Amino acid sequence: MINVTSMQLEAWLAAFMFPLARILALVASAPVIGNRQIPVRVKVGFAMLVTFLIAPNLNIQADIEASSGPGLFILVQQILVGLAMGFSMRLVFTAVETAGDIIGMQMGLGFASFYDPVNATTTPVIAQFLGIITALAFLSMNGHLYMLAILAQSFEVFPIGTQVPSASAMHTLTLWGGSIFAHALQLALPLIGALLITNLALGILTRSAPQLNIFAIGFPITLVVGFATLMLTLPYLATLLEIFMQSGQDMMLKVARELAKP
Repeated sequence: MINVTSMQLEAWLAAFMFPLARILALVASAPVIGNRQIPVRVKVGFAMLVTFLIAPNLNIQADIEASSGPGLFILVQQILVGLAMGFSMRLVFTAVETAGDIIGMQMGLGFASFYDPVNATTTPVIAQFLGIITALAFLSMNGHLYMLAILAQSFEVFPIGTQVPSASAMHTLTLWGGSIFAHALQLALPLIGALLITNLALGILTRSAPQLNIFAIGFPITLVVGFATLMLTLPYLATLLEIFMQSGQDMMLKVARELAKP
């Protein structure tokens, strides 16, 4: 007959619940796998599966009960770590979508938008197009697998315990969020330059031939130049996306290390 004590049950529950909190928070905040269109049951099942694979390799204090004060503190701590790591990777996708917003406004497609169920708002067509390309590139580059590998490594960098997370990690994450605009501008710069030259040429044409209806010919020309430039820059987009995703993955691990600082 197998006898299981309440202390053993508490130890097993803590060994499962603490890593599950971090993994579930990352799954909820990470790009692609945290998409709102994915059912919640699938996300929870996936997080539990990853927890079953990672939890046996972790060293967790057996004397900490999940329902005690220190146990609740550790749960909140793990949720914070998972959200910070997932958010740092999601910022890469936000940078690409911001670049799409800038491009759409410059092309005159600011009014052309679709409802985005992920963010529960309207998104310009170009931003949604670049977002889909980024998601496909993320999967083709095995970004989701690297993200899970960094998640498993984070338990060594920031082990489960009662230590207080360092505030310097939030500062690092804030600086990383501020770099969104630099990355977005870097992606949109070729189209901004091409459309700027186009608008200057249209301005000169209007001054030399005032009888031309600039509103009738300017909008089609801007669209043609914008789509042509976008088509020419797409082959080089994969290299930039690979650099951005690598930076996002490095930031995930950096945030975990910053949280572990005394």
